Amino acid sequence: MRAAGWGGRGMTHTTQKDWPLERGRPRTEAPPKAPPRHTTIEPALLEALAECGVTGLTVHADGVIHRFDASDKKRGNRCGWYVCPSLDVAVFGFWHTGEQHTVITGGRVDPTTTLETRLAYQRAKEQREAEQRQQWTRTAEQARRWWAAAESADPHHPYLLKKRLAPHGLRQRGDMLLVPLFLGGELVNLQRILPDGSKRFMAGGRIRGAASLLGRIAGADTVYLCEGWATAATLHEAVGQPVVAAMNCGNLLPMARSLRSRLPASVAIIVAADNDRYKSGNAGLTKGREAALAIGARIVWPEFPCAECACSDFNDRQCCALGEVVA
Repeated sequence: MRAAGWGGRGMTHTTQKDWPLERGRPRTEAPPKAPPRHTTIEPALLEALAECGVTGLTVHADGVIHRFDASDKKRGNRCGWYVCPSLDVAVFGFWHTGEQHTVITGGRVDPTTTLETRLAYQRAKEQREAEQRQQWTRTAEQARRWWAAAESADPHHPYLLKKRLAPHGLRQRGDMLLVPLFLGGELVNLQRILPDGSKRFMAGGRIRGAASLLGRIAGADTVYLCEGWATAATLHEAVGQPVVAAMNCGNLLPMARSLRSRLPASVAIIVAADNDRYKSGNAGLTKGREAALAIGARIVWPEFPCAECACSDFNDRQCCALGEVVA
């Protein structure tokens, strides 16, 4: 027997005539259909958004794609979106999680509703991609202007002194060190490092698939891949091989695949992972292993002589060995 569903957004209702008869038993009455919670799409959408932690919006059922801040990210992230393709249907989601939800005022989800939902999502996706490309272009242009106008980094910059590193081609804007990120041979973003060690990428710029390089890959027999610039500089000084800094652990896998596809098979790639030993899941080592496994590369990671320090990468290991415990 097929059970009946009723009430709520997006639920179907099976009527009495759809229920099969069982031999020797009278026809069973179908339960009455519960009235829809909302008769217009705006309050229905607001309720669904509130269930996802999004409040304080004024929604518009105008067929236009609207953006809003996701509650689990910093203010101004604009990772959420919604659109009401009709007065009975709304679609919303979050780009950073891939979620997508459909809200209807009541009744059956019919083929028309399904088509409206699919088209609404596609329009939202295309608009987001177009906006993102435009933002990437604007940020890359600003990064190139800053880089061209910047001076060579001061070897006595507090961050370089703390990390015991040479500038290795970095530039400086005011008191900020500038780390260049390249994609396809073009400068697309900058990481700014302040004297206290805090780091910020340029807002809206490319990060995934982009990286910073120390040394020359041409003619090398081994290339190292790691997360941060300081780790890359430490490895480059220690082994004399080119090192690619992916800038974060989430970018290790894309960069590993990119390097393997571009480099001859004779060139070895070694993933030098961070060892986030005190963090749940140890993202540095987990993502490092994932990247290494994907391309069949070797993986190395640092071990530490200290017990109470916060060391996690190869630069920390070097400083720790010199008696400078990382707090």
